[in-house]
Amino acid sequence: MNDQFQFQLDTCGLLCPEPVMLLHGKVREMASGDVVEVVATDPSTTRDIPKFCQFLGHALLSQHEADGKFFYRIRKK
Repeated sequence: MNDQFQFQLDTCGLLCPEPVMLLHGKVREMASGDVVEVVATDPSTTRDIPKFCQFLGHALLSQHEADGKFFYRIRKK
C-alpha cells in the first residue's frame, strides 16, 4: 500500500455502529483531500465502511484484511 495517510483511526474491539460513527467524526475534522486509515476488527465494517464512503462521496482508496484486522484508506471528498 503506497497511499499516504494523514490520520489513523483504531476501532479494534468496537462493534457496529461504533467504527462508522468514529469515522464520521474523524472525517468532520479532516480537510478535503486528506486520507485516513481505519483499522477495525468487526467484519461488518467490510459492508458498512464502503457504504459510508459511497453515500457521502468519499473515495475508498483501499481495503484489505490481514491477521484478523480490516484496513481501509479513505480520502475525504
